[in-house]
Amino acid sequence: MAVSANKLELLQIADAVAREKVIDKQIVIDAMADAIEKAAKSRYGLETNIRVEVNQQTGEIKLQRLLEVVDKVEDYNTQIDLESAKLKNDAAKIGDHIGETLPPMDFGRIAAQSAKQVIVQKVRDAERDRQFEEFKDRVGEIINGTVKRVEYGNVIVDLGRAEAIIRRDEMIPRETYRYGDRVRAYIYDVRREQRGPQIFMSRTHPQFMAKLFQMEVPEIYDGVIEIRAVARDPGSRAKIAVISNDSGIDPVGACVGMRGSRVQAVVGELQGEKIDIIPWSEDAAGFIVNALQPAEVAKVVLDEEKERIEVVVPDEQLSLAIGRRGQNVRLASQLTGWDIDILTEEEESGRRQAEFNANTAKFTDALNVDEMVAQLLASEGFTDVEEVAYVEPDEIAMIEGFDDDTAGELQARAREFLEKQENALDEERKALGVADDLREVPGMTTAMMVALGKSEDEIKTLDDFAGCIADDLIGWNERKDGENIRHAGILDSFGLSRVQADEMIMAARLASGMVTEEDLREPEPEVEEEVVEEDARPAVINVIEDTTV
Repeated sequence: MAVSANKLELLQIADAVAREKVIDKQIVIDAMADAIEKAAKSRYGLETNIRVEVNQQTGEIKLQRLLEVVDKVEDYNTQIDLESAKLKNDAAKIGDHIGETLPPMDFGRIAAQSAKQVIVQKVRDAERDRQFEEFKDRVGEIINGTVKRVEYGNVIVDLGRAEAIIRRDEMIPRETYRYGDRVRAYIYDVRREQRGPQIFMSRTHPQFMAKLFQMEVPEIYDGVIEIRAVARDPGSRAKIAVISNDSGIDPVGACVGMRGSRVQAVVGELQGEKIDIIPWSEDAAGFIVNALQPAEVAKVVLDEEKERIEVVVPDEQLSLAIGRRGQNVRLASQLTGWDIDILTEEEESGRRQAEFNANTAKFTDALNVDEMVAQLLASEGFTDVEEVAYVEPDEIAMIEGFDDDTAGELQARAREFLEKQENALDEERKALGVADDLREVPGMTTAMMVALGKSEDEIKTLDDFAGCIADDLIGWNERKDGENIRHAGILDSFGLSRVQADEMIMAARLASGMVTEEDLREPEPEVEEEVVEEDARPAVINVIEDTTV
């Protein structure tokens, strides 16, 4: 039997569309079948249950109307009685479907247009699914494309089988593109949206520079050298921290290349962006000093709890350390993740003198001693009255000009002062209505109880304190626009660590009954029993086709 040309043409069209859109041919065939089904329903009635089969070998189209076998027929378009069904097929029973072959039909203009819309929509959906599946796993890659158009500063890039967008804020400043220009960018996000998959690319993303180095430096690609951190001010300056897993390879030299060839290739792609390549170090102080290059650092003071570092530089190095508009210190902060305070040697000396004077005045008032004695205590490193009261007497007696009697007298005065201070704080605590049971919390002091009672949340009972979290007590850091923003906690001035805060809160929860010791015990691992599932077979609806011609 010869196959008609129009039937072969149907298969050829399906094959051509599948190749053009890079989708499965079966999807196109199914779309055609759905379209023919929709057109047939417009002819025979929307309530009619029609099934369309397309033979992928011959292009033959077979239309059938499915009728459900029932006891009593209520709708002759969708149902057939059992007696009539048995005439068509002896094995028919209630609930089966009888297939009734429909004659070939000519589609009208409206039906054909509707069928075309169905096919176009199905193919478009399949193409979108294919694009999303293809690019969702390519996030983090650099890809080349051609500029298709520019809309309000946003660049639409043709990637061959998909489109991507580089938003205006993801472009390097002063960088312009025109239709047909080649562009290279970093895919940082792929989203499935209603209008199709959206592929977002960037030329300002820190990882764009990291990937460029990976392409230019074989040692990075091979994993011998690792990029640990990147900070960029796009189009102006960048810092990149690298470390070598092979002691025989210099990570900085490898990234720079012979006569700077490797780093210059990256600089050229980034429109002349200056790049500082810095050796990464486990030692935070050393790493931060390196990150502030080319400035020279005289001294650093770290606060590991708050991830803050104070850097002292010579007076003539201040502008170099800060950089133009704070660029150098800002990039160093982004690279290291630490807040960096820059001081000159003169400023640091002045601050030390101010602290010395403040401690001297504190000891003079609290211990009722003359200025010389207070200065001697301050110069030996004592910073508060508690240290004087509770250190070993020998540490005070060994100060030049002091003896054991002097040490004993100073400690007695210090303890007397602290006792008076404690009594005053306790009276204030009672006036605020802070309950005595808060003292049950290990590490809780009267001064802390006063601070809790004065807080906006008015934490006055054990239950109130048990409902807190560590951030409420010690504050937290928020990373925003490459800078750390410090949010103070209620007990921020008491120098608690996060571990101490967590332990105090957990002790309060135990004491208040919010949790029990049983709750804190780790559950024993459960032994899973092997369950043998019964063979469950899905119910099959028998579709009995009409074999009569």
